[in-house]
This record gives sequence, structure tokens and C-alpha cells, in this order.
Amino acid sequence: MKRYLKIFWLLSSYSIKTSFQHRLGVVSFLLGKIIRFTVYFFFIYFLVSRTKLLAGYNLNQTIIFFLVYNIIDSLTQMFFREVYRFRPLVVSGELDHILLKPYHPFLRILVGGIDPLDIIMLVPYLIILVFFILQAGMAILPVNFFIFLILMSNALILATFFHILVLAIGIFTTEVDHTILIYRDFARMASLPTDIYSEPLRFFITFVIPVGLMMTIPAKALFGLLTINILIISAAITVFFGWFSLSLWNNALKKYQSWGG
Repeated sequence: MKRYLKIFWLLSSYSIKTSFQHRLGVVSFLLGKIIRFTVYFFFIYFLVSRTKLLAGYNLNQTIIFFLVYNIIDSLTQMFFREVYRFRPLVVSGELDHILLKPYHPFLRILVGGIDPLDIIMLVPYLIILVFFILQAGMAILPVNFFIFLILMSNALILATFFHILVLAIGIFTTEVDHTILIYRDFARMASLPTDIYSEPLRFFITFVIPVGLMMTIPAKALFGLLTINILIISAAITVFFGWFSLSLWNNALKKYQSWGG
């Protein structure tokens, strides 16, 4: 583990240096993220401030759902940005060299070093989240906050398995971009409480494509709205997705024919 952490630190250092070589690109990227967040934030604000409630949640609670989604989304992009660059490795055959390295390939093609630009966005998200929690006047019980942290960790684990699934599909089809965008579109559906959707769509995005478990359930833990059954189901789905994604990845490696698939 010590050796892997050292390699991860080196990859992260290279990633940070590479990112800040193009200053105009950094400014454009951050500006785009800020504009998108601001526009959607005020859309939610004006929508719920007029209707008073959204699926039974008030304005502050709805914004907390949105902020939790942004935090989880930023964390996954911060750690798994290399997945977006995976297709050229398969098409060019450079994946061969990575598979021959004396460390697990996920260290290079899954994490591959943190993205510093998402760290920059993560800080204001956390500050705004704390502000709205205080504004809501919620007396968050320690046990609810502890469950919230556990479910946030579970969301990151689920996101990891989703990205491994994308890598496996990338080997089978040499297509990554559309797959990862489909995943992000589903995840964006959970930026608001999934209670706004009717069945069977709500069941589908909660338990079949469990973005609801990733993005919505942690916020509900803060409000003390979860039951033990939901926690057990969340753990079971995470274990299943872990088994499925790793099995598909191992099968994809057996099918991989090298030098462009």
C-alpha cells in the first residue's frame, strides 16, 4: 500500500503540473463549471421558492440535495478523470504497456492522479453546504451525521464500480465517451430528490441504475429519513455492483486482443 500511495502521489503531481500548463484552459474550465452551477442553483431557488415544497422538501432541503450531488460528482471526477482518457489507450494499443507495469492497471487507468480543478470547485460546495445546513436550522444528530459519512463513502465506492464498468465496456467496444456521458446523465437525474419521479422510473434510478442511492440517500440521512432496510439494501447493491463490474473487467481482459483491440 505504501508503494501504491507513492505512485499515486507521483501521478497526481504530474497531473497537477500538466493541468496548470494551460492557464487559459484552466480559467475556461472553472468559469464553465461556475456558470453551470450558478444557473442550475438559481433555477432550483426560484422554482422551489415559488412552489414552497418540492416532493415534500422545502427550499433549504432541496438545495442540500443539489449540493450533496455536486460534492459526490466533483469527488468522482477528481479521482477518476483518467477514465475519460481510456479510449485512446485501447485504440492505439498503449494499454499493453500499462498492463505490463509492475502495479495494478487501475492505478493508472482508473485513478491516475487527482484532478486539481475539481478540488478547487469542491471547497465552495462544502462551504455552501454547511451554510444551508445552518440556515435550515436542523439539529443534526451525531448518528445521522455518521450515517451520512458512511453513505457518502458508499457513494464513492459505487462510483468506482461504475467507472470500472465503463473501462470494461471500453475494451469490449473501444467506446468510452458515450458510456461515461450516459452514466453522468443518469447521475444528474439524482441532483434533486428522486421522490419527484413516479414509479417505475424512481425504482429504476434508485435500485437498478443506483444513482439515487449514490446522490439522494446521503442527503436523506442528514434529515433522519432513512430506515435500516434502506441501509441494508444500499450495502447489498454495492456488493453486487462490485462483483459485477470486476467480473466484467476480468472477462474484458481475457477478450482484449491488444494493439487496437
